[in-house]
Amino acid sequence: MSGVFVAASAIALCAYFYHYDLFVYRSKGAGQLDRVFHQLYSSLFVAGTHHSLTNALVNTLSIAFIAATVSTLLGSITAIGIFNLRPRARKAISFVNNIPILNGDIIIGISLFLLFVSLGIPQGYTTVVLAHITFCTPYVVLSVLPRLKQMNPNIYEAALDLGATPMQALRKVIVPEILPGMISGFMLAVTLSIDDFAVTVFTIGNEGLETLSYIYADARKGGLTPELRPLSTIIFVLVLVLLVIINRRAGKKKEV
Repeated sequence: MSGVFVAASAIALCAYFYHYDLFVYRSKGAGQLDRVFHQLYSSLFVAGTHHSLTNALVNTLSIAFIAATVSTLLGSITAIGIFNLRPRARKAISFVNNIPILNGDIIIGISLFLLFVSLGIPQGYTTVVLAHITFCTPYVVLSVLPRLKQMNPNIYEAALDLGATPMQALRKVIVPEILPGMISGFMLAVTLSIDDFAVTVFTIGNEGLETLSYIYADARKGGLTPELRPLSTIIFVLVLVLLVIINRRAGKKKEV
């Protein structure tokens, strides 16, 4: 039911904006409508002034998926380590893990900027990825820890008693139990990375690296760039399809 509601709402919004644009462009002349739409969408895939926009999209997605993948691995390992600590040590490490979450993005950005400068690391794509891994990992830890607390603590010991090595028990027993938390942490990390602006500003350097957040900030200052319209539509449709697929799979699991 939720998937149908999401799809219906999205279709209604698309219909509204489509008819609004249709009215605006038809006011300029019906013969120009096809040409305008063709120019807007084709401009995303041919060389031209939009080149920085496509580069920003590629940079944003590559940074997001690299940072999310690494932070998911680090966060899952960290969560397992925290879970196996004594209560007092677990509480202390959990508090340290929550510091990046409680701090503002500007504080994290300035701190990482000073760290990279003091270590002599040239700022650019690598520092942005490292920065995104830094602030995404704590969220993955928080996503995985509840799954570990819900897990039966005896199944790991049972796997060892049955002859499995610690690595085999981790891979075949622990990982399947915490996999939903890892997936949710990965998706959250991707979202946080794509949405980030403040941390990227302080760690991007002067190499001319652009991300979508930079493009959006420039668009707010100088007006909406025409190429942003088809790009926003494509992103919206992709997210819509992903939401529908996830909701349908969740509905099938509930029926089973």
